[in-house]
Amino acid sequence: MKLKGVKISRALALMFPMGFASGLPLALSSGTLQAWLTVAGVDIKTIGLFSIVGIPYTLKFLWSPVMDRFNIPFLGRRRGWIFLCQICLMGITCFMAMMNPSSHAALLGFGAILLAFFSASQDIVVDAYRTDILKERERGLGVGLTVTGYRIAMLVSGALALILADHIGWRPTYLVMAVIMAAASLFTLIAPEPEIPGRPPRRISEAVIDPMRDLFSRDAALMFLVLIVLYKIGDAFAGTLTTAFLIRGAGFSPTDVGTINKGLGLIATIAGVMAGGGLMTRMGLYGSLMLFGILQAVSNLGYMALAMVGKSYPMMIGAVGLENICGGMGTAAFVAFLMAMCNKRFSATQYAILSALAAVGRVFVGPPSGVLVASVGWVEFFFITFLAALPGIFMLFWLKRQIEALDTPQPGEKA
Repeated sequence: MKLKGVKISRALALMFPMGFASGLPLALSSGTLQAWLTVAGVDIKTIGLFSIVGIPYTLKFLWSPVMDRFNIPFLGRRRGWIFLCQICLMGITCFMAMMNPSSHAALLGFGAILLAFFSASQDIVVDAYRTDILKERERGLGVGLTVTGYRIAMLVSGALALILADHIGWRPTYLVMAVIMAAASLFTLIAPEPEIPGRPPRRISEAVIDPMRDLFSRDAALMFLVLIVLYKIGDAFAGTLTTAFLIRGAGFSPTDVGTINKGLGLIATIAGVMAGGGLMTRMGLYGSLMLFGILQAVSNLGYMALAMVGKSYPMMIGAVGLENICGGMGTAAFVAFLMAMCNKRFSATQYAILSALAAVGRVFVGPPSGVLVASVGWVEFFFITFLAALPGIFMLFWLKRQIEALDTPQPGEKA
């Protein structure tokens, strides 16, 4: 089967279930677990402490070299680790199902931390597997399928789990989630191996040092790293206060925001990622990064227009839909760019490092955003988020030759 010039290979088709398996555990250690604790009458201080269970997701680059250096003795270099993580996730989810939050809060918290650790570890190796298995022209569509699977899984372990818990109870719900993870793991067993598997580092020191040495040996390496921070920063800047703006600034109700911003936003993001992945097969990496980067920047002006007009449902739907579609397209190109930056010998470590670097901008734009709104107002704030996106676009133009060089087959690969 072919789609817009890309043959739908078995590896590409399996990106959806791989993404689904990655997204499923997230809510089970965060939002869904918080709901369980609340319903069980656990005090708010204890519930607040449970927020630390998400730390492994931010620190996963620390143990990613281990997954580059060592092989599990079955299913190949990447799939062995993925399947091991999935088995552990199934077991831990069942363990958590057996706990009573009122009397076993500490054990439940320990299980949640373990769940987050193995979930983050699964993410490391799924990202590496996707980087190793997909050819250049498959990356955009592969990212689209992965993100779609991830988002749908978050709905399953989030919204669907809450509905199930209301009807069958929390323990059966967590057991159902474990069964779903077991079903998702079957796709790991039938996933193909890369045509050219990367040779693992010989020593752990090599797995730690050589990925960084390899990255900094590239032409314009520092500028690439700055681009990674800047490319999505305008999008992230606007996103820090979108919900607050829609409720407080534009005057919409929480129900409006939940239905339109969250519901429509999710659909629009998936549509954007898939559309972006499809367009990448024709436009290539540089063209996609440039076009989608410009669209990301312009889409922030939709919220500026809404701030100028005031409460308007058509304007809100347009702004939310446009921003999420364009943001999804930018995500498809950006993740493909991170994949192209990785050397297959160290793809687990390098992708974990690069994705952590990409999160730096999101962390630092949050605190000043509220101060900025208080100082200049919503209209000016969203215009500033548009301006914040421009440096990344200018850097793309500056690095055109180097980015186009990334979009060529590596030695020994077929285009």
